[in-house]
Parts: sequence; structure tokens; C-alpha cells
Amino acid sequence: MNILLAEDDEDLRSILSQYLEINGFSILQAENGQAGLEMFNNEHVDICILDIMMPLMDGFELARQIRKNDPEIPVIFLTARNQKADRIKGLKLGADDYITKPFEVEELILRIQNILRRAGRVGAQPVNIGGFEFRFDELTLTGFEQQYQMTLKEAEFLKYLIEHKNRVMKREQILEDLWGENDYFLGRSMDVFVTRLRKYLKPDASLSLDTVRGVGIILRTE
Repeated sequence: MNILLAEDDEDLRSILSQYLEINGFSILQAENGQAGLEMFNNEHVDICILDIMMPLMDGFELARQIRKNDPEIPVIFLTARNQKADRIKGLKLGADDYITKPFEVEELILRIQNILRRAGRVGAQPVNIGGFEFRFDELTLTGFEQQYQMTLKEAEFLKYLIEHKNRVMKREQILEDLWGENDYFLGRSMDVFVTRLRKYLKPDASLSLDTVRGVGIILRTE
């Protein structure tokens, strides 16, 4: 999932980006409204987080321009002001949420996930894999008297493997498809996710997540 984060406070933008990336999102950072619009026009974006007070183009105008191109794109406004007029203005523009600074990053992540679920930008149908039921919309894997609450990146990775089950997927292809680039350090992160998914799937002897040395990864199902 790609998030456009338009925020002129460099420190806040950097901190939010780091936390969101840890939770499995890919972040497009813009330091002002004009840069945000250019990024939106040139990249795939799933949801926008827009600071209201920005140079060159404020968050409200950026939202107007974005909604001209994609009327359904979810938008969250960030603001240091807690004014009723701003909230009304944001709602009239079709804002999905409105968060006043300061706020907890965990709260922002939950709001993002809820908005994406409501907007239908994540799948809602459960998938049976072995003895497990996987719900991407709820980020849960349930079975063998356990329910795992997954991170978004874990869920995206498992969804990808299920879609390509019983096929050896090249490491570089997985990194390109899920992380956006084939990078050594991203590869190490992917290995961590492989270890976590193996732990989740271990109770089911009919499933195995195997590494094919020098080639890639395969989710085997019987």
C-alpha cells in the first residue's frame, strides 16, 4: 500500500514515515503541497495523509486537486489547529478523517487500516489455506486454536504467496512486487518476514514455506 505523506515539518515527516514503513506501508514523502501533487500525478497512491498548513499549496487545495483525478481516494488531514471551521471545510472536501496534532502514531495506523477497509482497498473475502482461515481485511490468520494478528506487510506477503502457491518465486521478483525495489537491506527484512510466516504456519503439516537456495521462495500446499 502506497501512502502519500505531504507534511512540511521535516522531523515529523521523517518520524511518521519510519513508523508507517515498519508497519508495512510504502511512503511517498512531499515537503509541500505542490510536490505532493506532482508525486500523486506520477505515482500509484492508495491513501493520502495531508498536512493542512503547507507552503506553495495548502492541504485543502491539494485535496481538491487530487480528488479531481481520483474522487474515491481516501484522504486524512493533519493539523495543529483544532478549529471547527477547518473540520467542516475538510469534511466538505470529502475527508475520511481529521487528526489534530499531537497524536499517537499507533492511532494513525489504526485509522488508516479502518479507512482502507471501508474504502474496499483491501480484500474482504476470507481465504482458506490448509487448516487456516486468512482474512486480509482484518489482518488475521486463524486456525489450530490460534489467531495471529498480523502486520500489514506480513498480510501482504502471505497474500502474495497464496496467490502464487506451489510456485517458486524469485527473491528479486518478490522484492520488486512487494517492496518496490531489489535491495540488499530490504532482502534481509524479507527474510525476517519469512521466518515469522513459517512460525505462523508451523502447526499445519500440509503447509511449508521453503527457500530454494539461489532462486527464491515457495509456499507448498498439499
